Amino acid sequence: MRLGLAGDTMLGRLVAERLCRDPPAALLADGLVEVVAEADLVVLNLECCISEGGRRWPDPQKPFFFRAPPQAAEALRSLGVDCVTLANNHALDYGAEALLDTFHHLDEVGIAWVGAGPDRDRARSPVVLNHNDLRLGVVGVTDHPAAFAATGKRPGVAYADLRNEGPGWVTGTIRAVDADVVLVTPHWGPNMVRRPVPHVRRAAAELVAAGADLVAGHSAHVFQGVEGRVLFDLGEFVDDYAVDERLRNDLALFFLVSVDAGGPTRIEAVPLALEVGHTRLADRAERAWIGDRFTAACAEHGTEVRWEGDRLVIDPIMVATAR
Repeated sequence: MRLGLAGDTMLGRLVAERLCRDPPAALLADGLVEVVAEADLVVLNLECCISEGGRRWPDPQKPFFFRAPPQAAEALRSLGVDCVTLANNHALDYGAEALLDTFHHLDEVGIAWVGAGPDRDRARSPVVLNHNDLRLGVVGVTDHPAAFAATGKRPGVAYADLRNEGPGWVTGTIRAVDADVVLVTPHWGPNMVRRPVPHVRRAAAELVAAGADLVAGHSAHVFQGVEGRVLFDLGEFVDDYAVDERLRNDLALFFLVSVDAGGPTRIEAVPLALEVGHTRLADRAERAWIGDRFTAACAEHGTEVRWEGDRLVIDPIMVATAR
């Protein structure tokens, strides 16, 4: 199986305006659409709700609220997305009503969702995707905010206090998944940091020890390094965010991970450039910056990266780190 992994995908604000004006294909350049189509299954972090209703979460300290129109679900489907995680700090930006709408719109177009639910049990439940004879289990979790956590009677996200208590319930969920390969996709750690913070590194080790074949994180808004089975942060995919000229959150990677029943066997990272509501393949200068940055980030974890054409590649010996 070839698994496509994309990071933070925010389809509200200016991106929402584009979705209402242009065809869904306008979100990604043609060359990137072709790259995404190489994947047998595509999973990403949907960093917004999909709804025309709801009310803003009543927190005077919360600066950003992201809500996409119903067209967003069809746009994701047309781009080949198979599953999204909603375990993040924007799923409830417009409250429970809008989150429930999100489930409905995704169900209508046949996109699976994890990391949130109408109650705690559903929020914490994995989904299993099938490709040929291989079953991929996907588990979503976020370490912020605690106020968004689903309860026995209230919709919300799959929350775990990774900083203070560790993965907790997540390890049991990993062990119980009936699948050949288990992907855990956590929304963890602070924004705009180049490398994983200590509690993220601790949690990653515990997730792998519990049986996660692949861990693909997000939240930092910039891509981070790879260590064995762990992609610490996937970075951005689609958004309208302001650009930090030093960290360059407008430069990103789309990951193609080859997996079998033993876990990942090869990682390819395709350099991307983000504009407002539109993502394309990076040009030569952008690729060079991304390559230098990704190579250095991986080297901090003892992982070697090489160029293969216009892609950054991590070979099997580096990926198949023993648990």
